Amino acid sequence: MKVPVTVIPARGKPTPVVFDSPHSGSHYPEDFDYVVPLSMLRRGEDPHVEELFAAAPDNGAPLIAAEFSRMYIDPNRSAADIDPDMFDGDWPHPLEVSHKTKSGMGLIRTRSGRNRKPIYERKLSVTEIRNRIENYWQPYHDTLREALDQTHERFGATWHINCHSMPSKWATGFEKAGEPNDNDYVLGNRDGTTAGVEFTELVRETLSGFGFNVGVNDGQKGVELVRAYSDPENERHSLQIEINRRLYWDERNMVKRDGHFEEQRKIMTALVEVICDYARSKAG
Repeated sequence: MKVPVTVIPARGKPTPVVFDSPHSGSHYPEDFDYVVPLSMLRRGEDPHVEELFAAAPDNGAPLIAAEFSRMYIDPNRSAADIDPDMFDGDWPHPLEVSHKTKSGMGLIRTRSGRNRKPIYERKLSVTEIRNRIENYWQPYHDTLREALDQTHERFGATWHINCHSMPSKWATGFEKAGEPNDNDYVLGNRDGTTAGVEFTELVRETLSGFGFNVGVNDGQKGVELVRAYSDPENERHSLQIEINRRLYWDERNMVKRDGHFEEQRKIMTALVEVICDYARSKAG
């Protein structure tokens, strides 16, 4: 089976930075067996985020992107983040069940849309879930881990940029669900535990300098990928960047906003250059 992950290798002057986009995938495998409209599932995508950060390889940083939809299986969740009520049988591994898991937003989502409609008409088998983990979730994590480890071995440090977009209104599951999200960007470092203050502040100042409103750990604090691959004390920094979709995406018609998409890509190109220059200077 082809690994369902795109990797664009680094070009140009090498830098100790790795970019990844786990939620921009738009492939829906044939065995998904969903019963809601595809358009509803597609609203869960981070549309074209990998294109916004396309300058990364030319600045010496690899860009990794999932090809599969997060609605099929979410690489930004723990493999143990599974609702035991969703499958037919007994799961033979430990589980980490949270409020979000029970609300249908775990490793394998069970509900979609603001009305939280069930995605399936049946329970999934243990075999189905294990296959999704082994054939989609695990290859993504293996690819990202390898890139980060190789980078750290070469430079003695890594800066991992976990790239996302967020709806213009706070999504279900957040305290402000349904209200407008006034942040243009949100940076997440899990309350300072996954990336150094200096680096986080550099990114915040750069985006603020373009005239944007930038939140830090405001609702969007970072989830599994920044948690799993960060260790600031050993120079492994992971920072999540959330871009408000209204800056580049027509959420109603699900198309790029004329002019705005290119403008946002230019801004991300400038940000990529700042991040890579900073990382080179720190790694020596």
